[in-house]
Amino acid sequence: MTRLLKYKSLQVGTFGIVLALLPLVLTNRYYLNVMIFIGIHTLLVVGLNLLMGYAGQISLGHAAFFGLGAYTSGILTATYHMSPWPAMVAAVVLTAFVALVIGIPALKLSGYYLAMATLGFGIIVHICFKELNYLTGGPSGLVGIPTLAIGSVILDEPARYYYLVWFTTLAAIALSLNIVDSRVGRALRAIHDSESAARASGIYTSRLKIWVFVISAAYASVAGSLYAHFITFISPGSFDFMFSIKLVTMVVVGGMASIWGAVFGAATLTLLPEVLAVFHDYDIVVFGLILMVVMIFLPQGLIRGALDLLEKYRLRRGVAGESV
Repeated sequence: MTRLLKYKSLQVGTFGIVLALLPLVLTNRYYLNVMIFIGIHTLLVVGLNLLMGYAGQISLGHAAFFGLGAYTSGILTATYHMSPWPAMVAAVVLTAFVALVIGIPALKLSGYYLAMATLGFGIIVHICFKELNYLTGGPSGLVGIPTLAIGSVILDEPARYYYLVWFTTLAAIALSLNIVDSRVGRALRAIHDSESAARASGIYTSRLKIWVFVISAAYASVAGSLYAHFITFISPGSFDFMFSIKLVTMVVVGGMASIWGAVFGAATLTLLPEVLAVFHDYDIVVFGLILMVVMIFLPQGLIRGALDLLEKYRLRRGVAGESV
């Protein structure tokens, strides 16, 4: 266990060093902005992967928690002039409470029924964002959200905000790695494989499912607050059903039940639209084709798929070497 902990710490530390040095290479503001969005999406997808990849619970309403974090933090700071940091904490508390209230009845369902329940929740929240004009600004959006500051240092430059976002995301990754390698993580895998068998083994399945649902919602809330204070403007279109589908796709493309796969999936699907912009009106077609190829030939995700292909290549070389 100690050796595994050291190995995980080395992984996070190495990744952190690379991220810390990256702004020295990517001095362009556009590239730094893209990296900030990758960090925010990674935070979202890591939490969703705990829920989907490890616990096996499908959620199609994760954008709602992202939006609750963004709007709560934005409303408290822009409308009621609360300090941003307490507003972010309040957003996490509110989002976690909503996830608890929704999760208790919804997580009694499974499979497609759970997916439909979370989809319905996401649609209701999105409608509230659009219709509560006096609170959210309605379709026109909420403006005047202040930027974050640490003491006298205002995080109004991409390079400064980059470090805040990725420090938060690295903390979430480290926490998630510890969770999945603990007794709780093993229990979540057992629920994923067979909830009935896990329950027969003495695992409190309903309690664990609600717990991981609340944790993933809290991750999304933090990501939403970071997004709101970076953009300083939010509108309902950023938290619709299609964004929930995009998050699920990031989990699947990166690899289910893989924290580092979640990082890779978030980075891939955040960068792809930027790269495919050269195709103009056909970018969505190319995007769909790429996803089809990945799902057909690498159904376990890019990370696990690449490792499987490498292992097959090594086996073929070994067999060829023995035959010679």
